[in-house]
Amino acid sequence: MREVVLLGLTLLLGMALLATLAQRLRIPTPIFLVLGGVLVSLIPGVPPVSMEPELIFLVFLPPLLYEAAWSMSWRELWRWRRIVLVLAFGLVVLTATAVAYASVAFIPGFTLALGFLLGGIVSPPDAVAASSVLKGIEAPKSTTSILEGESLINDASSLIVFRFALSAITSGVFVWQEVAVDFVMVTIMGGLIGLAVAAIFYVIHRWIPTQPRISILLTFLAPYIMYMTAEHFHYSGVIAVVAGGLFLSNHSHQILNPTERVQGMSMWATVIFIINGVVFVLIGLELSVVVQGLDGYTLPDALKYGLLISAVLVVVRLVFALIAAGWTRIVSRYITVAVRNAGWRGPVVLGWAGMRGVVSLAAALSVPLTLPGGELFPHRSLILFITFVVILVTLVFQGLTLPLVIRWLHPKEIFPRMPEGQQTATINRQLHEAALRELERRYGKQLPNNDLLVNLKNRLESGLRLNQIVSSDRDGPLLTQYKEALNRLHQVKRRELDRLRRQEEFDEDVVRKIEAQMDLEDEKNDYSVQ
Repeated sequence: MREVVLLGLTLLLGMALLATLAQRLRIPTPIFLVLGGVLVSLIPGVPPVSMEPELIFLVFLPPLLYEAAWSMSWRELWRWRRIVLVLAFGLVVLTATAVAYASVAFIPGFTLALGFLLGGIVSPPDAVAASSVLKGIEAPKSTTSILEGESLINDASSLIVFRFALSAITSGVFVWQEVAVDFVMVTIMGGLIGLAVAAIFYVIHRWIPTQPRISILLTFLAPYIMYMTAEHFHYSGVIAVVAGGLFLSNHSHQILNPTERVQGMSMWATVIFIINGVVFVLIGLELSVVVQGLDGYTLPDALKYGLLISAVLVVVRLVFALIAAGWTRIVSRYITVAVRNAGWRGPVVLGWAGMRGVVSLAAALSVPLTLPGGELFPHRSLILFITFVVILVTLVFQGLTLPLVIRWLHPKEIFPRMPEGQQTATINRQLHEAALRELERRYGKQLPNNDLLVNLKNRLESGLRLNQIVSSDRDGPLLTQYKEALNRLHQVKRRELDRLRRQEEFDEDVVRKIEAQMDLEDEKNDYSVQ
């Protein structure tokens, strides 16, 4: 037990150091973590680390999906619903089919069922890798929203394809009509179960008083209950978590108070960072295990098959993205679409952002060692190796070149928006105006006799003037000077707070509360003047 704990702590420490180094080198963290894991696995004497698929599906996947659904904009998801559904279902099925027939054509002994099994494994792009690579890059908001929406659902469709292909291999029976009906049922029922569980948590949050810590704990329990309930009835746990997460996220302002939201966001950010970091390091550490288990194939042949399947994935996604853009322009004559002419630059970027990750590796690892009759599962070691090659090629090669592709093509934003800081200032200006109107309407008569109300009015008017400067995008030097002075004053206040912390007449709890308030104030002033 002690060795396991020590190994886990070492893994976390290594992940933290690699993530810090990735930020310093300005390399997307998932790519650097995978490469770091690969290099560590090649060091002589390092024990092989094998990742259990149950650990991914039952422990890691539910919170990752839930956090992604929680942070997804429902408005953006609805705006791009058609292309998201086409990518998440149509492209996954098309990719699995292309991989299946390519495998049969080029890999000796591969059957069509094995090809669909491999296609179901490698078809879904990884959401975390794409979003991490796109951070800090001036990528169009439309591209980011489509990728996030696609990633919420494509894991479910790919795992359904994987499940049916695995069933066909183990049972020897594959009926297209039954598969199509089961596909729809698994998806719809998974969504309904997720919504039902989310409704229960909505009632608990809304009408049963709880402390912030308990409320945050409930947010961690929700995705696991959604996932395990749906899987218990043999429906899609992924769809259940996505549907339930979107429902609760859309009602978060009703079920969580400000304290719960602030503390919950901080806790979730830390947990998701740890899960993502550990998973990507484990992917890299799997290299030695995958290569050692490559029985019956030479390494050059297996590598050739892996590169071939990777090329199929890249080409199919690029071609599909361009055809989908052209098809949208045609059908826009008959139905309402989000954008009539998407051009070719945005679709190319969308097609290039097809990096595979943890779900693919977990699905490959979950392939059983033997068939029901006791014989070895055919080509299992090759399927696992090809999956690993696909992850490395798409994650490292496409991930590192995606920023270059974006800078080279420079795709334009389909729906231009004002800068984020200006948006924030404009919103805050309108909030200040609404508050001032309410103050005048309800407390206008008491204002002359209440200095506290006068002070409140002055603060609102001062904030209104500041946000008018920012939202109008004028007086840039004055604003810069103001923010510089504000930051300097906060530094002085922090130094004074550190001095007062060492004095015995002040309780540490009081100092910490003031420090937390200053942290929130500093975070607020990072966006704009408010």
